Amino acid sequence: MMNDGAPRGRCCRPVTAGLLLVAALGLFSAQAAATETAAQARLTVEVVGNRRIDAETVRSYFHAAPDGRFDETARDAALKALVATGLFDKVTIERAGERLIVHLTEAPVLDRVAFEGNKKIQDKDLTAVIESKPRGTLQRAVVQADVGRIMEAYRHAGRDDVQVAPEIIDRGNDRVDLVYVVTEGTKTTVRQINFVGNTVFGKRQLAAVIKTSATSMLSFLTGGDAYDPDQVAADREALRLYYRSKGYADASVTSARAEYDPAIHGFTLTFSIDEGPLYRFGDIGVVCNVPGLDSERLHRLPVARSGAVFDGGALDKTTDVLAVELAKLGFPFAQVSPRTIRDATAKRIDVSFVIDQGQRTYVERIDIHGNTRTRGYVIRREFDIAEGDAYNKTLIDRAERRLKNLNYFKTVKITRLPGSAPDRVILDVEVAEQSTGDFNIAGGYSTTDGLLAEVKLGDRNFLGSGKAVSGSVTYGQYARGIDLAASEPYFLGTRVSAGIELYGRQNQASPYQSYGSDIYGATLQLGTPITEQIGVQYRYSIYNQNVTFDPTSQAAAPSLPVREAAAAGPQWVSSVGNTVTYNTLDNTRSPTSGIKSQLSQDLAGLGGDVKFLRTTEDLRSYPPINDDVVSLVRAQGGYITGWGGQQVPLLNSFFGGPTMVRGFAPNGFGPRDLTPGTTMDNVGGSMYWATTAELQSNIPGVPQEYGLKATAFVDAGSVFRYSGPTAFPGSAQSLQVANANVVRSSVGAGLTWASPFGNLTVDYAVPLTKAAYDVVQPLRFSAGGF
Repeated sequence: MMNDGAPRGRCCRPVTAGLLLVAALGLFSAQAAATETAAQARLTVEVVGNRRIDAETVRSYFHAAPDGRFDETARDAALKALVATGLFDKVTIERAGERLIVHLTEAPVLDRVAFEGNKKIQDKDLTAVIESKPRGTLQRAVVQADVGRIMEAYRHAGRDDVQVAPEIIDRGNDRVDLVYVVTEGTKTTVRQINFVGNTVFGKRQLAAVIKTSATSMLSFLTGGDAYDPDQVAADREALRLYYRSKGYADASVTSARAEYDPAIHGFTLTFSIDEGPLYRFGDIGVVCNVPGLDSERLHRLPVARSGAVFDGGALDKTTDVLAVELAKLGFPFAQVSPRTIRDATAKRIDVSFVIDQGQRTYVERIDIHGNTRTRGYVIRREFDIAEGDAYNKTLIDRAERRLKNLNYFKTVKITRLPGSAPDRVILDVEVAEQSTGDFNIAGGYSTTDGLLAEVKLGDRNFLGSGKAVSGSVTYGQYARGIDLAASEPYFLGTRVSAGIELYGRQNQASPYQSYGSDIYGATLQLGTPITEQIGVQYRYSIYNQNVTFDPTSQAAAPSLPVREAAAAGPQWVSSVGNTVTYNTLDNTRSPTSGIKSQLSQDLAGLGGDVKFLRTTEDLRSYPPINDDVVSLVRAQGGYITGWGGQQVPLLNSFFGGPTMVRGFAPNGFGPRDLTPGTTMDNVGGSMYWATTAELQSNIPGVPQEYGLKATAFVDAGSVFRYSGPTAFPGSAQSLQVANANVVRSSVGAGLTWASPFGNLTVDYAVPLTKAAYDVVQPLRFSAGGF
């Protein structure tokens, strides 16, 4: 073996260096080739017809195949991508040898998007539903889709024969105006509403549940006769919930079919109902499957009661109450599910409110859509949870019901969507706005105020803030007034409502009293709910009151209490008070069942000129009789007394009239000055009581949507215990006041119209018992509730 003395391995170094040199040259050659291919790719795509869009932007949509060429797949993908941008009216790709020539026709830019001919839907509402926007590009397909969206918006407003024609006005330099010309056509109304399958509840009663109504001579005032598919769907759900609240747990509205009938130029709407049997509550219990949770304190919370008629609303309320209580106890993930077991033979439903430990899921985000007017925070504050809180389906359902009860929206839908992680969810809240403003002008006649005119203006969702504002001006033959009010349901972000009212009222001498009065002032209010049925309102009132009379216009001298009240001059009344309300009515505007009780107290004397304590109670109960007749039993009473050595002012006393016992004139009964030679006015009492038994029914043959009801009633009551001055100053003559607790009673009938301006009522009552000095008035016209 030969050995040249060199170290072993040195002979390999030239070989290694050679290999590295070859690899480097290869890499360099590959990079150069790739660069050359990319450059060739740019050179092989030629852009023609572009004016605003840069050619490099167009080339960026072309992606070569691995061999550096643009095959058919690559060209097709580039064509679709360019068309999808919406920047071009026309795109074609032509191959010329190794070159691709892209021919473009750029889409014009929209300078303006406008509407013409639209009166029933405002520009801002139409703008919200279309996709074509100023400074965007004109896309023919989008314009046609916008035409469909505008027509759909009009269909929801009850105008099916609407026509929309897009007009494009060339402004030059590739800029155009887009104008949607709308021909609204006549309103497509619901001419007839039918119910099929209903045997328990009559047509009139079911028609009162839904908001859609058939066209009538009063539709221009009442509204509701426009065909709206969304409202029909909501009516369908309202009918199901109504049956569910009346004990028919299996009831379903199988269909709501609308058919256009050219003969009557409108829709015939038919609701098909499967009522099912009537159920009662059986055993009711709470089953807890959450470790560490003491379920004993939860057993007293259910609103549903064993043996009562089944009520789906009671299940919902119990679920809400339990969910809130669980959150307070530190179990936010606990889920409450009412599980029912039907006994078809016994017609009873056993209910177990099962509490399970839910999945640990959190609310990542709450997205709100469709609130074109209502501000986002107004919607968010109806949720008991916020972003980052534990997800609780019961609280979400509760928020959805609250949003619907606001009456700001036509529809409300909350959907759960997956979030960015398995334990995150997104709440998608979609709403559809509806009108919340009111403007009414009314004129008429009242037996109390004489001829009168009234203008009312208000909005229960002012500027989308959730605040309510209203104003009214009344001018009558014997009464005039102005009233301004505003309220905030979430004062300082809490569930405390706050309100303020400013008012001024002037009453003149009338056939029922020889004196007039001037009152102006303000009231501040704070209210808070205690439970679902109980609420408390606190208030502070300050007002100035003054008794006025014209001695020259009277044939006799005014009664002594009137003279002393007028001599006292204007008096400031500063009072604090509260009202506790218990309310289980099924409908606050037109109740058919439930109870409402209001206990009020006011203490005057915290400043001001007068001192008194007043307590009143008004209890109304609606016991069920049958499906077509509503019964009302009412009891009311009150007591007022002065303190600090003062008497109760004349204007703050109680006066008997038709609001207590119908058939009597305003100030028609109660303590009266019978002193000879005087005007013999009603001088008011410090105590009163009154009761009413009434039956209310729709009038056979009169459509439900007219809002007319007939009533039959029996009233009884009394005002007594006069506490004013009893002797003429400087004279031995004493005041002759009839002050006995005489029972006044009457029987009668009436008609009530639920008009857009409020309830308008005409009553005819015949007094059965009365005092000889009472003033009767059998016929009465009035505005407002009894």
